[in-house]
Amino acid sequence: MYVVTGGAGFIGSNIVHGLEARGLGPVAVVDHVDSDEKARNIAKRREVETVTPEDLSRFLDANAGRIRGIIHMGAISATTETRLVRIIKNNIILSRRLWHWCADRGIPYIYASSAATYGDGSQGFDDDGAIEALKALQPLNMYGWSKNQFDIWVAEQVAAGRPKPPGWAGLKFFNVFGPNEYHKGRMQSVARQVYEKAARDEACTLFKSHNPDYPDGGQLRDFVWVGDCVDMVLWLLDHPEASGLFNCGAGKARSFADLAAAVYRALGKEPMINFVPTPEDIRDKYQYFTEARMDRIRAAGYAHPQTPLEEGVRRYVQDFLAAGDPYL
Repeated sequence: MYVVTGGAGFIGSNIVHGLEARGLGPVAVVDHVDSDEKARNIAKRREVETVTPEDLSRFLDANAGRIRGIIHMGAISATTETRLVRIIKNNIILSRRLWHWCADRGIPYIYASSAATYGDGSQGFDDDGAIEALKALQPLNMYGWSKNQFDIWVAEQVAAGRPKPPGWAGLKFFNVFGPNEYHKGRMQSVARQVYEKAARDEACTLFKSHNPDYPDGGQLRDFVWVGDCVDMVLWLLDHPEASGLFNCGAGKARSFADLAAAVYRALGKEPMINFVPTPEDIRDKYQYFTEARMDRIRAAGYAHPQTPLEEGVRRYVQDFLAAGDPYL
């Protein structure tokens, strides 16, 4: 049995699907399944057991002999969350508890970090895992700060030779898009938001550029198809020797205009884009470029090709959003 925290969420439910497709069930889904969308994210799975986060400790201790690995995707992930105590409890303390639990029992542990740890990107997007390099990062919000604090703690545990899981990995997810993100509201991917306009033959809205180095819609992001994230997780489970902190992205920055155009063309339509000023309250923190450095995971032996943006968008639009059932 594998345990997936946040298993009814976006990336988590895709990982649960990937495990089941590999015949690695049953899977314990640890989550608050508190909406129709999250319930539908796991409704097609045949071998899942749901566990509330409040019952996680009891469940782990009662099933320790059955658990083959923990994939910790659960977190307070809203970048607008400001309640520090809640963030520390969920994103740092729980992550440490699960690390210790896996280390004590010799069980692999994969956890979600975030590209938000890189802040404005002025120090690059390098995931080398060195303690001083991690401490030098300056995330722009409490979510990114909490993820970086745990990354630093892990690096310190490993450097000090303290007990660690037999195979462990932290994944810095970039701009992930794909099915089962529909419960996320305003936090859904730009691909999903553009689709809502394109499907109605309306123009989508993107931010104008306030940086002379970038045209309107030319702001660049590392957009990564969720299936590639699942492939990386499954590979890491197969290769516990490849422990470390890794980026999880496409490795190639593309523009918002490219993404929007791909959505329209997946529907057989010509792109229609309107540009509006970036809100002043986020303008000074707005990122114009993100791109995952994939060197470390490649050096560790991961050779799966990343899905090109247009192909990932085509799959998302044609196989899910425009299909009768958008859920994986």
